[in-house]
Amino acid sequence: MKTATSLLALALVCSPLAANDEAAPPSPAAEAAKAHIDRIASLDDAGPMLNAVIVYNPGAPALAAEAERKGLPLAGRTVLVKDNIETYEWPTTAGSLALADNRTARDAPMIAKLREHGGVVLGKTNLSEWANIRSDDSTSGWSAVGGLTRNPHATDRNSCGSSSGSGAAVAAGFAWAAIGTETNGSITCPASINGVVGFKPSVGLVSRTHVVPISSTQDTAGPMTQTVFDAALLLGAIAGEDSADPATQTVPNRRADYTEGLAQFSLEGVRIGVMRKQVGRLADVEAVFETALADLGRAGAVLVDIEFDPNRDMYRDSYTVLKFELREEMAKYLQSLPGTGLPRTLTDLIAFNKAHADTEMRWFGQNVFEEADQEADREAYETARANAVRIAGEETLDKLLADHDVQFLVAPTRGPTWTTDLVHGDYSIGGIGLGSPAAIAGYPHLTVPMGAVETLPIGLSIIGGKWQDHAVLKAGAAYERARTAVLPAPSFKPWRPAD
Repeated sequence: MKTATSLLALALVCSPLAANDEAAPPSPAAEAAKAHIDRIASLDDAGPMLNAVIVYNPGAPALAAEAERKGLPLAGRTVLVKDNIETYEWPTTAGSLALADNRTARDAPMIAKLREHGGVVLGKTNLSEWANIRSDDSTSGWSAVGGLTRNPHATDRNSCGSSSGSGAAVAAGFAWAAIGTETNGSITCPASINGVVGFKPSVGLVSRTHVVPISSTQDTAGPMTQTVFDAALLLGAIAGEDSADPATQTVPNRRADYTEGLAQFSLEGVRIGVMRKQVGRLADVEAVFETALADLGRAGAVLVDIEFDPNRDMYRDSYTVLKFELREEMAKYLQSLPGTGLPRTLTDLIAFNKAHADTEMRWFGQNVFEEADQEADREAYETARANAVRIAGEETLDKLLADHDVQFLVAPTRGPTWTTDLVHGDYSIGGIGLGSPAAIAGYPHLTVPMGAVETLPIGLSIIGGKWQDHAVLKAGAAYERARTAVLPAPSFKPWRPAD
C-alpha cells in the first residue's frame, strides 16, 4: 500500500492544507514538522521502511507555524493519529480495505480539541487491523491497508499492537507524539515494546465518538510520547466531555492541565505495591525491573511486595463482553457513516473479508468476528459485564490498593518483543504484567521505559485507582527523573545481540 500512500501524500501537496507551505515564515514548530516529514520519507517510505505511517500532510510545517504564531498551548507540535480515529483530511480505515473509502470529512471530538489546542495532525498511523479483534491468530502490526509495521529497535521483530504504528512512529522520531487506542493492552504494549511512554487513561476521560469501536466498556484513546510530561500535555489537549459519549459525562475530577505538579511531585514516603508474580520468569526482565525498583527506592518510595494470583473468570467474562459489544458497537458506527456502498454491520464485514480473502485473509482468518456475530444473548452479556468489571476493579485493583495500603501498583509492562512471523502469528512470553485488570475495569495505566533486554525495550507499568490519572502521571514523571537505566536508541536494523 506504499504506492497508494505516496499518491495520497502527493495529492495533499496540491490541497489547501499545503498551499501556503513555502510562504510560511520560519519557526521552530515549522522546522520541527519539516524534520519529522523528512524522517518519515527516509525511514518509513524508504530505508528500513517501517510502515508506521500510512499517510501524512506535506503542508504540516505551515500549519505548525500558524499555530505557533497564535500562541496556542501545543504551539504547532505534530501529532500522528491511529487510523481508527476520524480526521477530516483522510479516510479512516481501521486498517481494512472494507473502509478504504470511509471519508467522513469529520473530526473525532478529541481531534477537534487537539486542533483547538494548537496541535497539528501530521498524518495517520498503521495499526493491527481492526485493532487486533478479527482473529485469535493475527500478527500484531499488520493491516491490509498499511502492511506490516516494523519495530525501529529491531526491524525483524514485532511492534506489538494494536497501536503499532503510533508506538513505532514516536520511537522513530516521526512526530512529537501520537495518539493510540486501547481496549486491552493496545497502547501499553506497543509503547513498552517500542521504548516510549504510553498512557491508557481511565475510560471516559477521552471521547470515543467517531472512533472505530470494539467495546463501549473498555475502549479509550490515549497519548504515546517520548516523555511523561508530553503525555500529560497531550492528554490535556484531547480529554474532555462529549455529549455523544455517556462515559465522558461522569468524570469526577477532570483537569484542564495534566502537567500541573509533575515537576514537583516527590515519591518520598509514597507506598508502591510491587507485583512480584507479574514479573514473569525471565531473569533478564526481572533484572531490569529490580533496577527500576532500586531507583524508586532511592527516590524515597516505600516498596511493598505483593503476591497475587488473578481470578481468571475476569478474562472469560471480559471476552464475552468484547464480542457482544463488538457486534453492537460496530453496527452503530458503520451505520453512522455518511458514505455510500460501505458495510453497515459486522455481518457485512465478514462477507467482505470472504470476498477479498486473497488480500484480507492471506495471513489469518476472522474467527473472532464470526463468534461475535453470533453473540446475541443480552442477559448473558450483562451478567458477564458486571462480573468482569467487579472482579477487575473492586475485587482486584481496589482490593490490592486498599489491603496493602499502597497508592500505586508496579510491574513490567511486557517482556521483550518477539520475532515477527506472519505465517504463525504472534508469540510473546506470558505471565508478565498487570495490564488486563486496568483495561477491563477502565483504570489508568501508564508505561514508562525502564531499560532493555539485549537492546529490546522494557516498560515499567504504573497503575492507580479509577480516576487517579493525574496521580499516576505524577508518579511516572518522578520515576522518570529517578531512572538510572540507559535506554537503547533505535537501530533501524534487524536485531543482533548487544555488544
